[in-house]
Amino acid sequence: MSAEQVSVRLDKWLWAARFFKTRSIAADAAGGGKVTLNGERTKPAKPVRVGDQLVVRSGAYEWTITVLALSERRGPPAEAQRLYEETEQSRLAREENAAQLKAERRAMPEFSRGRPSKRDRRKIIRFRQDNN
Repeated sequence: MSAEQVSVRLDKWLWAARFFKTRSIAADAAGGGKVTLNGERTKPAKPVRVGDQLVVRSGAYEWTITVLALSERRGPPAEAQRLYEETEQSRLAREENAAQLKAERRAMPEFSRGRPSKRDRRKIIRFRQDNN
């Protein structure tokens, strides 16, 4: 990146910072309201500058970050992490959310075999009849 360049397209920066796997997914997220820049909804071509505040939502997770550096090219994860700094509240909320999702996953029954067998279906029918 040249020294005189002071901004990068939002979708390119999100892709380079590894928030999204492809640039088109990053553009869809920015255009669909999943990304806010300095508290405002943005478009994918909106320029990002050093010091901007971003809120990025992807799936069940949300990051609140400050842009520290600009890049148009996607590099290794260690390099991507140097492009931004996440707020402490955001990190704690994400970790708490991840722990909650993990606990919910453990509480749900696991159906790794696919369709219920005839024996399983009979158990389900018996269970439903007993509860009525």
